[in-house]
Amino acid sequence: MTQKPQAKLLANYQPPSHQVEHIDLVFDLSPQHTRVTAKYNLIANNEQSYIELDGVDLKLITLKVDGQVHTDYTLLVDGIKINSVPQTFALEIETEIAPELNTSLEGLYLSDGAYCTQCEAEGFRKITYFFDRPDVLATYKVTVIGDKEFPFLLSNGNQLDAGELEEGRHFVTWEDPYKKPSYLFALVAGDFDKLEDKFVTKSGREVKLQIFVDKGNLSKAPHAMTSLQKSMKWDEERFNLEYDLDIYMIVAVDFFNMGAMENKGLNIFNSACVLANQETATDRDYHVIESIVGHEYFHNWTGNRVTCRDWFQLSLKEGLTVFRDQEFSSDLGSRALNRIDAVNAMRTHQFAEDAGPMAHPIRPEEVIEMNNFYTVTVYNKGAEVIRMMHTLLGEQGFQKGMQLYFERHDGQAVTCDDFVNAMADATQTDLNQFKLWYRQFGTPTLHVETYYDAEARTYQLDIKQTHATNDPISEPLHVPVAVELLDEQGQPIVLEGVQLKHGRVLELTEEAHRFVFHNVESEPTPVLLEDFSAPCLLEYRYSLAQLSHIAKYATSYYARWEAMQILFTQQIRTYVNAEAQNGNMFSELSSVLVSLFEHKPDDLAILAEYISVPNFDTLSGGYDVVPVDALCQAIKHLELQIAQLLEPYLIAFYTDTKDSGGLSAEDVAIRALRNKSLYYLALTQVDVSAWLCEQASSLNMTTKLGALSSALNAQHALSDAMMQEFDVQWNHDLLVMDKWFALQATSPTDKCIDVVLSLYSHPCFDKSNPNRVRALVGTFTRSNPQQFHRPDGKGYELLGDLIAELNELNPQNASRIITPLLSFKRFDENRQSKMRAQLERLAAISNLSDDLYEKIDRALN
Repeated sequence: MTQKPQAKLLANYQPPSHQVEHIDLVFDLSPQHTRVTAKYNLIANNEQSYIELDGVDLKLITLKVDGQVHTDYTLLVDGIKINSVPQTFALEIETEIAPELNTSLEGLYLSDGAYCTQCEAEGFRKITYFFDRPDVLATYKVTVIGDKEFPFLLSNGNQLDAGELEEGRHFVTWEDPYKKPSYLFALVAGDFDKLEDKFVTKSGREVKLQIFVDKGNLSKAPHAMTSLQKSMKWDEERFNLEYDLDIYMIVAVDFFNMGAMENKGLNIFNSACVLANQETATDRDYHVIESIVGHEYFHNWTGNRVTCRDWFQLSLKEGLTVFRDQEFSSDLGSRALNRIDAVNAMRTHQFAEDAGPMAHPIRPEEVIEMNNFYTVTVYNKGAEVIRMMHTLLGEQGFQKGMQLYFERHDGQAVTCDDFVNAMADATQTDLNQFKLWYRQFGTPTLHVETYYDAEARTYQLDIKQTHATNDPISEPLHVPVAVELLDEQGQPIVLEGVQLKHGRVLELTEEAHRFVFHNVESEPTPVLLEDFSAPCLLEYRYSLAQLSHIAKYATSYYARWEAMQILFTQQIRTYVNAEAQNGNMFSELSSVLVSLFEHKPDDLAILAEYISVPNFDTLSGGYDVVPVDALCQAIKHLELQIAQLLEPYLIAFYTDTKDSGGLSAEDVAIRALRNKSLYYLALTQVDVSAWLCEQASSLNMTTKLGALSSALNAQHALSDAMMQEFDVQWNHDLLVMDKWFALQATSPTDKCIDVVLSLYSHPCFDKSNPNRVRALVGTFTRSNPQQFHRPDGKGYELLGDLIAELNELNPQNASRIITPLLSFKRFDENRQSKMRAQLERLAAISNLSDDLYEKIDRALN
């Protein structure tokens, strides 16, 4: 890279120089010569006689000011400067773009022959010259002209007009009556199958619902439609928010950098997040689709009607909407399973980000490439910060805050502070200290010590908070700490003598605080940070007996799962450290595991989670230098011990229950535990061949993949034949083949890297498609630590080679898959040197994208 890109700073925010009330857009579509005509009036907010607009990869055709051709302008690297303009004027700009040549999947591009847009965060500047920033809100009128081979010409809002044109072309005009920023603009043109339904709002308005999918995929669209209708109903009932347009459309496309996009009234989805039937999609897919459909719909208010002032406020819409989609999934399904899922995402990915070179607050202070803002910190930790507010204020107080937020800011572009202020004002709560969560980075640690005084019958809880040593702010945070105290019989103790918030929540606002509970008859077992009430690490010396007690008796299913996770983690640490007492520890763990099967919870899916060992990424966070080989070996050893211990229980459950193939919560739970049972039994001496074959021939994809995963992990003699048969059966369906690519990438054998490289030439693989890259190489780097972190460095080389190619093809995708290389300093000297070598090699690329430059520079420096 010849010149270091400049960072953008939150502190340098300036309001836009001009206002735009309305924009008219006309698209004349052509693969390599699309003409875009933009007309809008500009009103100056200052005295300057020029205007600068954003624009990238545009060919300027004409520029008119107040109807006259204007030649006093300068083309910039990333835009245009138009000189000698009045304070108020009409601008008309005609540009030409080439969607067919746009492999970045930003702006307007072709996805398998269909025209498609992606404008968040800064893709609109690849369409026309404009203020491509979220605080310029305008109404849009859009006319799309295309060949009749594209029968559907779609854009935001309600349809105004349509008609025939000469030479086999036609047009459709759309108008969005609600002001929006450019990142919410959308256009799709193609030939699709369409599923149509309706939703009647609580005020009696009928909304037309349409889902567009590739030809032949109509049978896979009903679940997404049902999810949309559930989302609309839930948002009315839980948040009193009603949809505002006459039509709501979803389009599924194959080439998409993200999961989905909430463009006003016209959501564009990655097809992986829409298409599902039982033969092609797993139970997990069904859950994810429902969650993502809900997420994008909920953005209609938390993101669209009220949007971000600038991209540093991204968590304003994303953290809040992730919280809302988590609550949606929890209200409709198992709250415990959804909480486990959310915490796993935090511990596996977000804690690692907090500990790595890309650590940042949920409202960052600076950035080079806006696409690098789309992180688990902004989204998932942002959601946990919203959840803490909900915990502190309660459901009623939180809803009051939401109501005031919309009353104040509907139709505006605002900041995170505006949201917190609405919550504080609506409930008369001081949240000034709480705002530090938006400014500080790193994962706080809560250090807890307990003391029981039998004579005074008091139980003392001392909590101290510490923060990342490299955080320049590092002030005490406002932390909600939920606790439960269990007596000797496992019953919850009434908490007396302390001030509590909404149930069992203590408020920690100082660096250290002592909480004293009264009338405690015997020394209790504390359940600390219950339900992960704050995104913190917990330092407390739990005894094995205490963890066993919590796993058996805690009120919260989540707390029981958490106790099992700690037991597993402690056991693995003894293996890694080669400690002699691991036998005694496993004896205690064995007692709990057997008890779980002898007293099964009502939800069998919870039991499947209880007996699941933490993954490598979660466990590695507990080490300053990750012991890769010892940790991988310890995980395998513990899983084998669990399998041998539970063998009779697993066989009995597997043989006594059958998979009905249904989609009820009970059916899904049975499949989850049957698959976990088969996974463990495949590690033992039990002959599971018949069961593997039976499951592999199932018409249910969850069951089928459970067999393949179990066989592959155990290196069963049938695994190669099963994988080949799956390839033959499903190579006509790319989304299903993504699951096959992902399985291939998790193979524990030393041949895995050669297999991954050979799959680049598989007919179904395409490096230009983010789904394929994420499925194969993303899974390899994230989920196969033994092979990715091989001492010879070949795993790092594989990733480095691909990133170098994607830097040219799709920088955004390249930036997303580089993450496993960034934390190289956490590994031993040999692995460090080999990972660093790949980063230095990439840093030397002459045309390195800003997306990659920012991450590589921060990792190396």
